[in-house]
Amino acid sequence: MNIGEASAASGVSAKMIRYYEEIGLIAPAGRTASNYRIYDADSVNRLRFVRRSRSLGFSLEETERLLKLWDDKARASAEVKALALSHVEELEAKIAEMQAMRDTLAHLAERCQGNERPSCPILADLEGRPLRQNTAANRADKDCCGD
Repeated sequence: MNIGEASAASGVSAKMIRYYEEIGLIAPAGRTASNYRIYDADSVNRLRFVRRSRSLGFSLEETERLLKLWDDKARASAEVKALALSHVEELEAKIAEMQAMRDTLAHLAERCQGNERPSCPILADLEGRPLRQNTAANRADKDCCGD
């Protein structure tokens, strides 16, 4: 099948297929006499594998490692599990970081009345200005945002 058909069958865009070939993640496709790429069922399966791996957040390097493990029929599953669990830890750290960001933004938005006054604790925080100082700007924040 040609690259468009392989793209449709795998869910990987033609541009990404070319990129994955360029970086060596997948083997270069065979070529027709007129130099068009041609893919077989095994190539499409590998592309599906890569797409699923990437959709789970594995990096290109991790995906390459997973592909090598997938190809190695003599491998033990322990290495695959270790890689997956390591990725779970990374995801949990990212989730915690994003929850902290969400909590901070929700707190700042809660403190802001969103009225006509220019002072705002959201912008003050982004500026790095402490909100609890007894300054005119912070008193305006208090007036503006109900501190």
